[in-house]
Amino acid sequence: MSTYLLVHGAWHGGECWERVVPLLTTAGHRVLAPSLTGLGDRAGLLGPEVGLDTHVDDVVGLIEDEGLTDVVLVGHSYGGLVVSSVVDRIPERIGHVVHLDAMVPEHGETAADVQPATQDLIDRALASDSGWRVPPLPELPPPYGLFGVTEAADLAWLRSMLSDMPVRCFQQPVRLDNPTGHRVPRTHIHCVGAVPPGIVRRPVPAGRPVWELPTGHDCMITMPAELTELLLKVG
Repeated sequence: MSTYLLVHGAWHGGECWERVVPLLTTAGHRVLAPSLTGLGDRAGLLGPEVGLDTHVDDVVGLIEDEGLTDVVLVGHSYGGLVVSSVVDRIPERIGHVVHLDAMVPEHGETAADVQPATQDLIDRALASDSGWRVPPLPELPPPYGLFGVTEAADLAWLRSMLSDMPVRCFQQPVRLDNPTGHRVPRTHIHCVGAVPPGIVRRPVPAGRPVWELPTGHDCMITMPAELTELLLKVG
């Protein structure tokens, strides 16, 4: 039995993994899919002080409190920044990292360094009435939809779980200066359906496995069975 810890992306909550969790559980694995501070079922904790470091502390704290080891740590989208920092903090507890259509940073980088389109979101938030709230991305015409989701029922469910992000999450840099963390095995899963203009994906370092799913960004909603099949390969 493996332990999978699924870390959602920006604006989402742990609920987004609802279609994947039972499939991994049925295969005999333990699965945790928490909501990060200020998001999902923890949206009541949203505030300008919440940042990337807060979310890293969320995941590190969960792993330590549960006494988890050899964790399969999955980070989706913005969650890629979170899991990268978690591995740097507690590499001895992580067995494998899966970057799921994720931001994959270098030491000292922010979300805007990894995904330049994020800078516009930061600028808008700083100029807004709140000075810190980043609302969810708008729905685009097909085939892009909302985070790659286009089916009406799925869109309604997705909209129900989205909440604003604190701008600090996109401003804080990651710390990746622990050499042990660099030795933890990593796999990349890319969603290769319709990609909105302005979104970039960095080349994957040589030697790391790269798998593809023919769907949009939120593959845990649109292709949960296929995603689970890939995740089981590393567990």
